[in-house]
Amino acid sequence: MAGESDKSRLLQELRIDRNAGEDAASLWRGWRLGALIVLLCLAAAALAAYLLLHTPRYEVDSVSAVAPSAGGGSSAILQATGYVTARREATVSAQITGALTAVLIEEGEHVTAGQVLAQLDNAAQKASWSQAQAQLLAARALLVQFQAQLEQARRDNQRNEDLIDRKLVSQQALETSRTQVATLTAQVESQRKQAQLAEATLRGAQVQLDFTTVRAPFSGVIVAKAAQAGEIISPISAGGGFTRTGVGTIVDMDSLEIEVDVNEAYIHRVQPAQSAQAVLDAYPDWTIPAHVIAIIPTADRSKATVKVRVAIEQKDPRILPDMGVRVSFLEQASDRHAPGAGAAAAAHGVLVPAAAIVERDGKSVVFVIDSGHARARPVNPGQSVGDLRLIEGIGAGTQLVRNPPQPMNDGAAIVINKQ
Repeated sequence: MAGESDKSRLLQELRIDRNAGEDAASLWRGWRLGALIVLLCLAAAALAAYLLLHTPRYEVDSVSAVAPSAGGGSSAILQATGYVTARREATVSAQITGALTAVLIEEGEHVTAGQVLAQLDNAAQKASWSQAQAQLLAARALLVQFQAQLEQARRDNQRNEDLIDRKLVSQQALETSRTQVATLTAQVESQRKQAQLAEATLRGAQVQLDFTTVRAPFSGVIVAKAAQAGEIISPISAGGGFTRTGVGTIVDMDSLEIEVDVNEAYIHRVQPAQSAQAVLDAYPDWTIPAHVIAIIPTADRSKATVKVRVAIEQKDPRILPDMGVRVSFLEQASDRHAPGAGAAAAAHGVLVPAAAIVERDGKSVVFVIDSGHARARPVNPGQSVGDLRLIEGIGAGTQLVRNPPQPMNDGAAIVINKQ
């Protein structure tokens, strides 16, 4: 019995375990599947990175859709785009070359006329002023001395004139006293001119000393700081590039106005003193009353436009230089039915530049700016108002791509140019 038991045990040990082989094969298949999944994930990540790096990003300009003017006693007969400009703007500099010892301005700071903006090293100018002052004092003292001598010579001559009739002095003594008076009179006059010259020299030294202090020419706001203490400043440009030509730029905010370019084909619709309305790109829901100041009597040959100056009737700190703006030129209600009158006020929708409307797949579309991407929106262009077209389907204030490039399609990545 023991022998049979040993044989059974030996046969059991020699038997091949098929379940163990199946487990190993299953483990191998699982490992291969996991490795394949990891490789697919890595390939997908590489593809995503490649697409991210090689997807084109278009640099574009933005423009806001605006609602046409409506209601009231006037309507818009023409719209044009432009920018807010300052009539009084100056880059302030010193009138002499020198090293800055202090710059007392920062961007955004309000300054008043005559306020000190910067100070140059004035050691040499102070020395010249002190020297001129000393020369003036010396000239005045010498003038007083000559005047005293002249008074004494006149008294001596008067006594000789009284004594000559009584034969108490000689004729020669009288002539000598007369000559002395004439000589001292000439010396006094000459010294008076020397004193005047010294005064002029002192005034010149004072002017040079004043040149070392840079002051605001008018009240306004600092919009740019161009130099720091320790730098050399000069009223003329230096070739080396290490010399500044200005301390900062100041803008008179009360002189802000609007400049727009009107297509020369529609300039006949604009007249001086004509009422207008302005809408800033930054505040599309804010309408600012305005009127035409003047039509600049020259045309831009390259753009076929005429520049028009427009006054802003409502002053507001939100209005800043170089802001984009759209101006609606208004027609009075009494003239609304005149030949050529616009009908934008009666229309529905928004106005956008004609250049913002492009063809894609045989349809007219505009590209709406949405979180760094351009979204194509189909539109049906309506009537034209100057260089604008009336469209429906988007709201006033919607930011659009002004001139979409030909390759741009829906969802394209964009970067907005800063104006």
